[in-house]
Amino acid sequence: MTEYGISLLPDTGVDVRSPRDYYDNLLAASRLTEELGFEYIKMTEHYMDPYGGYCADPLAFLSAVAAQTSRVRLMTGGIQASFHHPIQLAAHTAQLDALSHGRLEVGFARAFLPYEFDAFGVDMDTSTERFRGTVDAVVRLWTGRRVSEDTPFFRYKGVTSQPPVTQQPHPPVWAAALFTKSSFEWIGDRGHNLLIASSPSREKAGQLKELIELYRERFLAAHGHTGRRPRVAISIALLLAESDEEARAEGGRHLRRHWDTFAAAARSWQGRGSTSYEGYREALVDKHSAGNSEDAGMAVFGAPASAAEQIREIRDLLRPDVMLWQLDFGQQPRSTMERTLRLFAERVRPRLDETERS
Repeated sequence: MTEYGISLLPDTGVDVRSPRDYYDNLLAASRLTEELGFEYIKMTEHYMDPYGGYCADPLAFLSAVAAQTSRVRLMTGGIQASFHHPIQLAAHTAQLDALSHGRLEVGFARAFLPYEFDAFGVDMDTSTERFRGTVDAVVRLWTGRRVSEDTPFFRYKGVTSQPPVTQQPHPPVWAAALFTKSSFEWIGDRGHNLLIASSPSREKAGQLKELIELYRERFLAAHGHTGRRPRVAISIALLLAESDEEARAEGGRHLRRHWDTFAAAARSWQGRGSTSYEGYREALVDKHSAGNSEDAGMAVFGAPASAAEQIREIRDLLRPDVMLWQLDFGQQPRSTMERTLRLFAERVRPRLDETERS
């Protein structure tokens, strides 16, 4: 059966909502998420800009969620591995794994905004090697003793990470991919779960389906003999109301605001290029700066019956194991987020579950 959760990525600043109010809203939504039986809460990582700047430390936010919940899984979506040392990541994630009694799922992302790389003094052309090396090193620190590394980016000798992880052999690992074929291949070869952190436009859905199938093939070729199976999660904007007209009007307004915020951040790609990010400028800047916000992602807006049909179409095409609803896009109020959560849990999910059982 498909599992469901919420995906959080702030697109606001102090001129709209204070950090205290933003986090209060999301903690209330997180408590309701568990109460309504969702399986996941995901928070991502970005810096400095209204696009994501309120989620600089997803582990800190998820620690607060862990203290107020008891069952729901906690996912980073993802930690920007290129900006962290593996010893730090292994220890901090293991600490939250213990605090949450083994509910942490660790998603890693490569980062893609030039101004973040500039601020951290990291060369974008090294991001693929840094990302993969850091993820590999964190897994070794979780599972080994007296671990040594010698890379162009970090080196250490005989390190045993503390505290040890609670889940064995380690927390589930998710790795994010967007456009790059080699990323889907690497994630499958490594046996990690695949995280599609931003849904594609509808015309690109077929291309994404092919990449997901490539991931599944590579995973099974490398790890099928172990009995493990590939898992795919995708984040999609969701807004529900009693009528299609109301949901589409509200959803379109909030989504336009979200993509306007994203487009401002993505302008840092202008005049930039990187061998590690072929096609990103065209996909990110041109797409979202052109005013095509309604088609910028595979959003689901509607009343319960039509939303269920939209979700079935996406589910049948991409076959995700986990669907994570982007809940806080466009600076929407707490009441709107809570309405979406309740309508999905009470009137949409039962329809979807019944279809899967039949």
